Amino acid sequence: EFPHADMNRVIKMCLVHDIGEAFTGDVPAFAKTDADELMEQEALAAFTAGLPEPYQSELAALFLEMDALETNEARIYKALDKMEAVLQHNEADIGTWLPLEYRENLDYGKQEAAFSDYLAALREMLRRNTARKIVDAQG
Repeated sequence: EFPHADMNRVIKMCLVHDIGEAFTGDVPAFAKTDADELMEQEALAAFTAGLPEPYQSELAALFLEMDALETNEARIYKALDKMEAVLQHNEADIGTWLPLEYRENLDYGKQEAAFSDYLAALREMLRRNTARKIVDAQG
């Protein structure tokens, strides 16, 4: 669907995007504060600075690109990251969901996928699955 995108770069982004959480813990997106974000960025910067070249420069540039969301690759990665969270919720027992996740899962990642008709359609499919899961749980 993305013939002009460097999909190897997208895959790298998908693989490394949560490295910071390996140091700080996985705080749910809806509960993450600015202080959590700062702590994660500092841990990531310290980790990256400790890498030998060329890995240090490559990873630092990749994280900057991911944060800026200005390239197709970064936008694809971000949309997929958001949709993956919804997919995991849809696959989990709904009894594990917090009340706010019922609402969040219906829209989470919609904005990030909007740049691509293909990703927007995929996100809509996930929304329908979420809605069906909620209705089924209500009996």
